Amino acid sequence: MSDDKGMSDRAVTGPDGDGGPGAAGAPQTAAAVAAAQRRGKQRSLRREVPVLALVALVIALLVKSFVVQAFYIPSSSMEDTLLTGDKVLVNKVVYHLRTIEPGDIVVFSHPPLDHCGGPQGGDLVKRVIALPGQTIYSSGNSIYVNGRLLAEPYLPHNDPLGPPIPDASSQHPYRVPPGEFYMLGDNLAISCDSRYWGPIKGSSIIGKVVLVLWHDDRPDFRRF
Repeated sequence: MSDDKGMSDRAVTGPDGDGGPGAAGAPQTAAAVAAAQRRGKQRSLRREVPVLALVALVIALLVKSFVVQAFYIPSSSMEDTLLTGDKVLVNKVVYHLRTIEPGDIVVFSHPPLDHCGGPQGGDLVKRVIALPGQTIYSSGNSIYVNGRLLAEPYLPHNDPLGPPIPDASSQHPYRVPPGEFYMLGDNLAISCDSRYWGPIKGSSIIGKVVLVLWHDDRPDFRRF
């Protein structure tokens, strides 16, 4: 009696423990399983997309802050090398790998002594002419660095100098202070540069112009 009673107290279940093969919880079909997997992948993708977008944004910001950045040319001071509205790519890490060289075109923070007028506070682009410790002076339309005539193949022939290098002559050239750089625009006749606001500190240099992306209202892709 006890054995029969024990048997009668046990529930009869199917393979899934859900009351038998005919119950509501019967095994799903292959199509239902596939549909459930698709829904799971879609939910996973919806969760991953915002994360991936955030990662991409962070990478873009890091690249812009520390590696390369595009700049628009704000004025005509670098004509004809760069025109107003041209877009250039600036390498911000190159000077961690090598020294600044004469002839480099660089972007730097606005000089505090700039009183030339125009927009204030924006970054500027000029060409490095003299390095720390070098001497510079002008005579006529020519510029001399360390007593030697400066070769300027990037300028048109007989391009006028405009204002001379101030307080400098062949007998008493101007010596660039340590850690500073003498900058000139290629459009010497009108450029507001170190002749007006003095040399700039190396710490103010943002990076070197390495590529022209847009020049004279069309794509260019010219390397420097």
